[in-house]
Parts: sequence; C-alpha cells; structure tokens
Amino acid sequence: MNLTELGYVAGWRVLRALPRPVVAAAFQAGADRAHRRGGGGTARLRANLRRVVGPELPEAELDELVKRGLRSYARYWMEAFRLPALSRAQILSGFRLDGAELLAADVAAGRGAVVALPHAGNWDAAGAWVAATGWPITTVMERLKPEGVYERFVAFREGLGMEILPTHGGPRPAFDVLLDRVRAGAVVPLLADRDLSARGVEVDFFGGKTRMPAGPALLALHTGAPLYVASLWYEPDAACASLAGPLPMPGPESGPLDQRVRSLTQLIADGLAAGIARHPEDWHMLQRMWLDQRGTGAALPSPAAGQA
Repeated sequence: MNLTELGYVAGWRVLRALPRPVVAAAFQAGADRAHRRGGGGTARLRANLRRVVGPELPEAELDELVKRGLRSYARYWMEAFRLPALSRAQILSGFRLDGAELLAADVAAGRGAVVALPHAGNWDAAGAWVAATGWPITTVMERLKPEGVYERFVAFREGLGMEILPTHGGPRPAFDVLLDRVRAGAVVPLLADRDLSARGVEVDFFGGKTRMPAGPALLALHTGAPLYVASLWYEPDAACASLAGPLPMPGPESGPLDQRVRSLTQLIADGLAAGIARHPEDWHMLQRMWLDQRGTGAALPSPAAGQA
C-alpha cells in the first residue's frame, strides 16, 4: 500500500469516527491554507471561475469566491470520507433533490433515466441518496492510478449502493452495460462537464470552447430514456440538487446521429452552465477546462469519477 492509498484508507477509517465539527474545522483550515498558498489547483480554479463570473467581477470578490470554492471542495472530501458511516435515514435527510418525482416516475415506469452531472456539490451523496431511496443506480468511474486507490473508491461507492463500471478494462465495454441498465429501468448519472477522452464533443461553455463527453447524449438517443441535467450545490445543512428536463430529443429527421449528439450535448452544456452560474462556489473544477487555456501547474486531486 503506497502513501496515497494509505491516506484514503486513513480518511475513511479515522475521520468518520471523529465528531463532525472537529473534522469540518480541520478541512476548512486546510482549504484556507491552500487558498493562501495559491498553488496550481487554486490558480486553475481561479481561472475557471473567472470565466464563469465574467471580467466585471472585482478581483477581491473573485478571490473571496475562490476561497469559498476551496472550502466547498474540502467539504466534499470531508463528507465523502464520512458517508460510509451514515445510516440510511441520515443519507436520506442529508440530501435534497428538487425533481425527485421525475426520477420516481421514470423508475416506476421501467424506462430508466440518464442524468448529466457537473463536478459540483456532492455527487457521492446524490448517488447514495438514490440508492437509499431504493432505485437502481449505475455509473462509471475513471480507472485511477495506483490500482489500489481505484479499488478503494469502487468499494466506497459500491458500499453506498451504486453499481460502478470502469471507464475501460472491464469484462464488457461500459457503454454496452449502461445501455442494458437504462433499458432495465436504472438511473444512470454521468459526470458531463469535462471530457477525459480527448474525443468529446466541442461545445460553447461560458463564452469559450471546450469538449464534453458524448456519452449522456448517446445513451439517451439509443435508449429513448429521458435525459436530465442536474445542478448540485451545498446548503449549510445539506447537499442539494435540482433537475432540468427532460431535454428535447432530436429525432432522425434532425440529421445524422453525430449531428444529433452535438446538438444534444450543447443543450447539456447550456444546462450545466445555468446551474454552475447559480452556485459557482460549489463547482469543483480544479483542472484545465477550456481549449484555449494553458497549464498553471499541478491541480488538486480529482474527485475520482468518470464518464461513459
């Protein structure tokens, strides 16, 4: 076990046993230190948030937004380490979803649903809430290095009731399994605001060009399942989310499949941007985002999720 894996193991074993106020204070202090230090991840978050808020926001207000953003990111990790110790009742009370009735109807009808998510708020709490509600949920996860860290994260999310597929290296291609799961009535949430493959769809996003994964659009088009865009954020007492959609599905008369995927992915980008603009401090994007951005040094750790 290397030091990175050891750190995650310590987080899941030790931090869940300590009083939440003590752990929360420690993580907030760590976020404030990262803000003062201004390393590569902080610089990237600042650049990304500047795109979101535009050039008009004074630098001092942007700096305060970055500080709140780092605190939100630290809160995500603190809550992730403590999630496995929560009871079902605590998981259900610690997350609120505006639009839950939409997913309930989709699952009851057996048609499943695809949900495009941003790297925001607490998507692990969202997944745990879906599972605790009794709905089948399947998603994918980037195969991290070292393998031990990847396996720990898979065990963490599976322990919360989610089925986790690797982005690559599984017994079947992840997309084929997702098709089966949606058709069987599962909820399939996919992180959709950052392309990991370099083969994504180019979209307009906060006035710049970026690439987003084609998976959510392809999955909805192939299955006919409703496609939603989620906004995720934090309130003082809970992680929260809301659903927009279902998005209008372009039919075959709209053009070939690749054209329909592009138009639908742009709608996803627009929905993600609307949610991020409402809660920019809870968008945990500490990596390069736009095609015209240059590197600013090493980013802080990724939240270890993937996309189809």
